[in-house]
Amino acid sequence: MAAGRLKHVTTTETAGQAGAHHEPHQTDAPRPDRPEEGAPEYVLPLVVRMERDAPPGRTDALEAAARAVLVLLSDERALGTGEWAQVVHDWQDSRIRKVVRRARGAEWRRAAALPGITVSGREAEVRVFPPVPLDGWPKDLARLQVSGTELADPQAPGEPAAGAPVLWLNPALQMSAGKAMAQAGHGAQLAWWALSAADREAWRAAGFPLAVRTAAPAAWAGLTDSGLPVVRDAGFTEIAPGSCTVVADHPALRGTALPAHR
Repeated sequence: MAAGRLKHVTTTETAGQAGAHHEPHQTDAPRPDRPEEGAPEYVLPLVVRMERDAPPGRTDALEAAARAVLVLLSDERALGTGEWAQVVHDWQDSRIRKVVRRARGAEWRRAAALPGITVSGREAEVRVFPPVPLDGWPKDLARLQVSGTELADPQAPGEPAAGAPVLWLNPALQMSAGKAMAQAGHGAQLAWWALSAADREAWRAAGFPLAVRTAAPAAWAGLTDSGLPVVRDAGFTEIAPGSCTVVADHPALRGTALPAHR
């Protein structure tokens, strides 16, 4: 995919690839076409660790979820002839659904024993798993709760580091932490798709630095009109269909972005 050519994407709960889709704490994708009839549908599971006495901060969890998606997409097991490559390809070729669940204690330990990758933030831990069939979740993931994933920041997040990619959240929308984590993951994925191979490798080598922040109300319209990748929600849960949830602002995309499609 050419850098800068991914614009507004519609998701079934968020958006995906310049030609893909997803849903509840799921999300859609850039392309509106549906999977072929009879073709299996896949979903990307994300599990956030939420111990009762030590929940992570909201922003920390959102950033860890976004990095987890990038780490999986760039993992050698998801590329070429890797063991996850086919399911990752099939998932990205259709709706790029993401579902965020929460776990603690023994639940977390069981989830951590399954094939996947754990990404840590300052305090947050998020484990991402290779895509699974929509109706074929491993039992130790299927039993985890989806609803009620609510988190708060102990203090307001600071300014993003200079030059860091930023996933800007729509200031007019209220989303649960689980929903926002899926949206941040969508935004990170859209940025990844839009980057050149060299820019992808530079981001990966640096450890995928990024920030998730809520945009200032006065800046939001300019961001959505900038030509940067935009996640547009399908409206299955929490917010109205067509809502723009995230703008993926990567420095390497700012000079190549084209006028946004309307």
